[in-house]
Amino acid sequence: MVAAVLLYFLLASPAAAAPADHEVVSLPGLPKQPSFKHYSGYLNVASGKHLHYWFVESQSSPSSDPVVLWLNGGPGCSSLDGLLTEHGPFLVEDDGVTLRPNPNSWNKIANMLYLESPPGVGFSYSDDGAYATNDTEVSMLNYLALKEFFRLFPELSANGLFLTGESYAGIYVPTLAERVMEDEDLNLQGIAVGNGMSSYELNDNSLVYFAYYHGLLGSGLWSRLQMHCCRDGRCDFHQNPDANCSAALADVQGVIYNSGLNIYNLYAPCPGGAHRRFSVEEGQLVVRDLGHFFIHHVGTQMWNKKLLSLASRGTPVRLDPPCTNSTAASRFLNDPQVRRALHITNASPQWTICSSEVYLNYGRLYQDVRKQYLKLLSALKYRVLVYNGDVDMACNFMGDEWFVESLNQQVQVNRRPWLYEDEGERQVGGFVKEFANLAFLTIKGSGHMVPTDNPVAAFTVFSRFIKKGPF
Repeated sequence: MVAAVLLYFLLASPAAAAPADHEVVSLPGLPKQPSFKHYSGYLNVASGKHLHYWFVESQSSPSSDPVVLWLNGGPGCSSLDGLLTEHGPFLVEDDGVTLRPNPNSWNKIANMLYLESPPGVGFSYSDDGAYATNDTEVSMLNYLALKEFFRLFPELSANGLFLTGESYAGIYVPTLAERVMEDEDLNLQGIAVGNGMSSYELNDNSLVYFAYYHGLLGSGLWSRLQMHCCRDGRCDFHQNPDANCSAALADVQGVIYNSGLNIYNLYAPCPGGAHRRFSVEEGQLVVRDLGHFFIHHVGTQMWNKKLLSLASRGTPVRLDPPCTNSTAASRFLNDPQVRRALHITNASPQWTICSSEVYLNYGRLYQDVRKQYLKLLSALKYRVLVYNGDVDMACNFMGDEWFVESLNQQVQVNRRPWLYEDEGERQVGGFVKEFANLAFLTIKGSGHMVPTDNPVAAFTVFSRFIKKGPF
């Protein structure tokens, strides 16, 4: 890998300006083309790997506004979901054909770079068709993609750079930041992670409390959990060897995974109706589980082995995030005219929201990212934000709050409500606690995809973060 990186930099030649052949001149589905420029193409990195990007210039001052990288999670899910359903300048309608302008687009104040990573995700691909990867390789590929982006857009190389994302980007972003902060040619200003996977242990332990105090488990199951999983005032729901604890946690998993609840927003309906964690549909094994919960438990490990065995025997596997509907985005992005407008090569597969091949062959090397956060914070110059919609179960707010507290940073502003303007009225957006160069913030009533559930509050948080204002 190191040799490939050196070869890449030796062969890379300087570019004069934004690549004209990547500009999206006419995008189908829009009532009129936007006033700002946007680009779509491939960032060719390391040994025949091609990462698709979609870059939208700021509507304010693109020459001086920061560049913000956005990564969705998975692992194996596409960042174009963030563009088309969360905070991009145009959002896809339910018909999968038309787009509508987004009044709360994040590119109103920033140059937004949406990267489909790693290869095998969305329109990104590898020449050899091999998509097994891991956290360390992905952080290197994302770093190389950034270097290639600024080679193609040298006029932006001095602009401030922010690394952002949600869900498994809780791993992607800080591990990438660890590389970027060592590169003086990249003007890193900070990172922001929404509903991120920061620690498997803290996510597991907090999820059980979250489920109980939201009325999901009942007093009988809670008593069993307390009896068999807790000792001396401390509960271990993450890696507990007690068989009775494992049995109780299997019941917890049954409620969370298989009862039909929306994992991404407890109080929202499940699009398409309640589904089970795994099902067989039209000869395909459909997986609705991104594997964040209870990874050390026997039942979870048995399911993972079974999935890998089925996939290795050629059984078609489709990965659908639970209680989400990606039909509209899939229909739009797989339209031949849209593919041509976005300069998608024939080598790229049909777009899907998540790649089962990447997911099933992904190496989760980091159990937490505390070291990366402490390294960033020790530099005393990067702005760090961890934010959570407070009704998400996939990466719940309590686990991320515990994670932030575990960093033991000096408190500057005690936990308090934060306010924002919505239709001329001041509203409570959630709660925030601020440390030196670090903030933890909740968004009230929002789930895993905060900009989808509360776009006004999400844009407010993003704006205050980017402009380095108080929350």
